Order: sequence, then structure tokens, then C-alpha cells
Amino acid sequence: MKLRIFHIILVVVFCANFSVAKAQSSDWRTHLEQLAEEELDEATVENMFQELTMLENNPMNLNTVSREQLERFPLLTYEQASAIADFLEKNRPVYTVFELRNVSYLDFNTVELILPFFYVGEMEKEKTSVNEILKHGRNETQFRFDKTLNKRAGYGEFSDSILQRYPNRKYRGEDFYTSLKYSFAYRDKIQFGLLGEKDAGEPFFKKNYPKRYDHYGFHLVVRDMGKLKTLAVGDYRLSFGQGLVLNNNFMLSKAWATNNIIRRTEAPKRHFSTAETGFFRGAAAVLGFGNINITTFYSNKQFDANLSDEGRITSFKTDGYHRTPSEMEKKKNSREQVTGINVNYRKERFQVGVSAMYHTYNRMYYPTVREYNYYYLRDSFNFNAGIDYSYRLNRISFAGEAAIARNGAVATTNMVQYSPSNLFSLSALYRYFPISYNAMHAQAFSETSRVQNESGLYVGVTFSPMSKVSVTSYVDIFRFPWVRDQVDKPSKGVDFYLLGTYSFNRNSNVEVRYKFKQKEQNARYPDENSRTVLPYNTQKIRFRYNNTLNNGWNFRTTLDAALYQQKHFPMEKGYMLSQNIGYRGNEKISGDFFAGWFKSDTYAARLYSYERNILTTFYMPSFYGEGVRLALSGRYNITSRFSFSAKIGHTRYFDRETIGSGTEQIIGNSRTDVFTYLRWRF
Repeated sequence: MKLRIFHIILVVVFCANFSVAKAQSSDWRTHLEQLAEEELDEATVENMFQELTMLENNPMNLNTVSREQLERFPLLTYEQASAIADFLEKNRPVYTVFELRNVSYLDFNTVELILPFFYVGEMEKEKTSVNEILKHGRNETQFRFDKTLNKRAGYGEFSDSILQRYPNRKYRGEDFYTSLKYSFAYRDKIQFGLLGEKDAGEPFFKKNYPKRYDHYGFHLVVRDMGKLKTLAVGDYRLSFGQGLVLNNNFMLSKAWATNNIIRRTEAPKRHFSTAETGFFRGAAAVLGFGNINITTFYSNKQFDANLSDEGRITSFKTDGYHRTPSEMEKKKNSREQVTGINVNYRKERFQVGVSAMYHTYNRMYYPTVREYNYYYLRDSFNFNAGIDYSYRLNRISFAGEAAIARNGAVATTNMVQYSPSNLFSLSALYRYFPISYNAMHAQAFSETSRVQNESGLYVGVTFSPMSKVSVTSYVDIFRFPWVRDQVDKPSKGVDFYLLGTYSFNRNSNVEVRYKFKQKEQNARYPDENSRTVLPYNTQKIRFRYNNTLNNGWNFRTTLDAALYQQKHFPMEKGYMLSQNIGYRGNEKISGDFFAGWFKSDTYAARLYSYERNILTTFYMPSFYGEGVRLALSGRYNITSRFSFSAKIGHTRYFDRETIGSGTEQIIGNSRTDVFTYLRWRF
């Protein structure tokens, strides 16, 4: 009875989906939302959004764009970037961007996706002068303010005696989040930015605390200055080869690696996200000498860490929160210096690179010894070196990397991708990361977040068996030769994914997605006094219908199911039915309404659902228990230079009287959050 009205609303909304749709070009923002739904790291998606927004505002001239520019464009695969470069070298000058439809490896949807980032201009490269930069450069200021309307325990009133005994029960700052960003860009040649941010609970205007943001950032990136191809100063991200030595750049999920599995050494990119970890702070430069590029970098950055009584680093604190005395004590209490070099040689379709990196902490890094972390680095410095390669032979591409740590351990990864047409792509990857390999800034294709204690084989395929049908699938078989946290013996697992899409027309389609993952973990079996390692599996099933109407309205209907089962134990289930209604039919106004009902037995069977958020941010909350989720967001373009975005989200639970725990606990069964965003371009 309590859900009857809500169900009626959903049924009415669902029925509205079956209206006549019109043709509309692909939107890269929608594409990025799909990336976010594949459980991609939020900071990664936001960094990619910032990069693509800058490129959309500063499109590339097809008659002058370089191979390097195409290769660092996030929406193109290795093969696609190479194919466009080959096509342009043979057919310049081109006279319209639609000539990209003649490029092999590019299907119709891909061309539609990338069109906003290119234009056709003169063959001669434009001369850059100070007047040209000032005249055509773009300035942008972004202000964000978020607040949870429900009072959380950490913002309560406590007596002095209680706080003296339990000082970390109370947040020392205000209960809102805010950030301010300023950026300047001249095409893709010059990027400059400043940012300040404070999380909810961190002091901003509080008495006895500095009146300032908790976190600041700065970057300056300059490209194409003769032999100096790229110079980055301030906050930046970097990637060498396949990531076995160094990678704090974009890392796509397994589902999106089916036709984009090969990475490449990339020039330094700005870090303009408010994420307080996962980037370098210092300077990096790329020098070009014919077929050889040399990348050098240096970083000197303070970071948060958990320290032992002896002052050793036991673990890294990466959440960026400084709300309580305990969290404040850890703020920037350690320092890391990193330096390295990559020498890359390229000749037509072949490239080879050599990388080396050295980093040091100002303290000893010494994690508390456990069996699972016995082989972790325990020192104040480390060194890694590697060699990577790639080669494209007609429709087949090969790539790989081998890297060595200071202790002599060698890690390898090798991959091949076969694309006989733009309708079929097959990828395979094998990796071997020994337990003794330590690389603190490595990030490569793997099941876990560490390039260590893993070997596996991945096979992915993307194909279109019929004109209206597309299929993406992969299987990843992996094993962990050493024990892991919560797994007391060597273990293994398998990860399977299948996504099928049927398009009724360009703007109306149905999706069916199935995920299956099996791994092993400790369990209390056969009784509470026993502990053994048992396999468990999670299954996630999704049915979705997408439709865009003639007047700019769009509808997305989704049914999700999550199943969790550990051997010898009952299956745990979760379901979610949701509807998103969007409006994009007016240049001044756009918005979205989201409604969802969820029911989940346990946290292990939780559901995830992507919601459109305010501009530049991505939001994918998880739900368990029973309740409803409602969200309303909108954007109003006040003028061509000013825009305002806002969102309100409300979650109500039917099975509890409190939400959260500790300092984040809310007394009551509902939570309401407000997000606001103001952008000024000039």
C-alpha cells in the first residue's frame, strides 16, 4: 500500500516512453555517462569530462592536427587515431568534417560522436602571438556549493567535557561542500587553471581556524613550442607504456577495453579535478627530436598518511577529509619526491619506449606486517624501469610491456587486438604480476588496484551481427598466487560480461546487460568458530529502454537485479526499478527527473544507479534495504556566458530509523541533498 502511488506514477511514466522518436546525433556526454555506469572511478570520469569540455570549446583543425594530438584524444582507440592520421596524410586538404566517414575503423556512431571536436580550416598552421592568445583565449569560472539538509551526528552539540574525552565526535567545520575553479585555454595549446575546495565538515569561516579552502590546485600546460612538445607545471597526470611503471591517467573499465585495450605513452595532462590524490605536483616536459620523444618529470608533493608511534608510514590516507582533530593531524604529514624519464622511438607503425622512475618518501614506509602484505614495499624509496612496444600490422595491433622493480621482480603484460572491420573487434590480454613486484605509481589492466600478486587472461569482443544489433562481451580468468586480505590461501576467479543492444532507430533502443563474477573469500563455516575459504559469486542483470521524442524529451527505463551467493549459504537478492525523464529541447533550459524503487536483502546485493548530476560531476550511488530514490536536476543558461545548475536528491528508506553510522549518522529514515553550480565564461 505504501508504494501504490509511487508504482502508479512509474507505470504512467513508462507508458509515455512508447512515442515516436526523431533522429539526433550522438552526444559525447551520454557516452561518458555510459562509461561512468561501468563502475569507472569517479575522478577518472571527471578528469575525462574536463578534458573533453576543453577540446569541444577548442576544436582541432583536421588540416593541421598532428598524429600526437589524435592519439591523446580520449574518445579514440589506438587503431582509430592511427587510421585518421593515415587518412589525413593521404587526403589533405579535406573540405568538410564529414569526410571522416571515409576513414576505416570509424563507424557512423563514432563519427557522430567525435564531430564536435573537429573543424576544417586552412592548411597552414596559425601563428601564435600574444594578441592572438588574448583575443581567442577562453576564460571560465566555476563555483559549486553542496549541502545535506539532514543534520548528521558530526555536526551536533557536545559539551566541553565530552569533546575533551572524545574529540573526534564532532566535525570542526561547516556542513557544506564548496569549490571554486578558474581556467584559461587557448585552443589545445595553452591551459591554465586554479582551484580551491573544501569538503563538508572542513572549517572555512570557523573561528580559530584559517579562513581558506582546505585544498588548492594549480596547473599550466603549454604545447607545440618547436622541439618542446609539451610543458606542464603544477598539477599534472602522466602515463608511460601500459602502466607497469607509471600511470595516474585515465584507466578504462574491462567493458570498455574490448575494442580499446592498447594504451600508449601520453604527454602530460593537467589535473583539474578536486581529487586530492592520484596526480603529480611539479613539472614535466616532452622534447621531440624527429622520431624520438623524451619525457622527463619531477614531482614534490605532500600527502596524508597514517603513521605508527615510531613515525613510520603504515598506510596512505586518500579520502582527502580533514574534518576532525584526528584527520587534521594527518594532513600533509608526509612528503614524496618522484622523478623519471621515458624515451620513445616511433617509426611508422612501430614504437618502442624505455621508462625509468625513482621515488622517495621523507619517512620510512612500513605497513603493519600481515601475511597478505608480507611482500609489500618496506623502505623509504623505490625504483622501477620498463620497456614497452606496440606494432600495427594491417588490421592487427600488438602491444606490451615488461618492467622490473628494485628487488629484481619482473612484471609483464602483452596484448593483441584484431579489427577486420568497424563492425568487429577482438582483443586478448595476458598479464603476470608477481607478488614481489612493487610499483607505487603503477596502474595497469588488472582485477585489483595493485600491479602485484595476479596473473590472468582477458578476451573481449565487440561486434554487430545485424545492422540494428551490437554486442559487447568479455571473459577474464585470473588467479592470485599469494594470500590476500580476507582470503587466507591462494585463490582464483572469473569475470564475465555481456551487453546486447537492439536499436529500433537512431534514438530508440533496448539494452540487456549481464555480469557474472566469481571469487573466493574467508567464511565462517561450518560454524561460527571455524574459518575457511569459500567461493562466492555476484550476478548483475539489467534491462533498459531508451527513447528520445520529437520535442526534446528523453526517457530511460531500467530494471536492475543483483544476486549474491556464497557456497553453502542462501542467495541474497536485490532489485531496482527506475525511470529517468530528461528534457533537452530548449537552448536555455534542460533538466532530468529520476525516480527509483529498490529492495535489497543485504549490502552484498546492493544496487547501483547512475543519475545525471550538475555539470562536470558524476553521481552513481548504491542502495540496499528497501526504499525510494527521487532526484530532480536542471540547468538554466541565463545568457550565452552564464549558466546555473541545481539538483535535489531525496532517499527514503522503509526498513530503518537511522541512516549511516558514526559521525555521518542521520536520525530518521530519509536523506536530502542539494547541489548547485554556477559557470561564467568570458
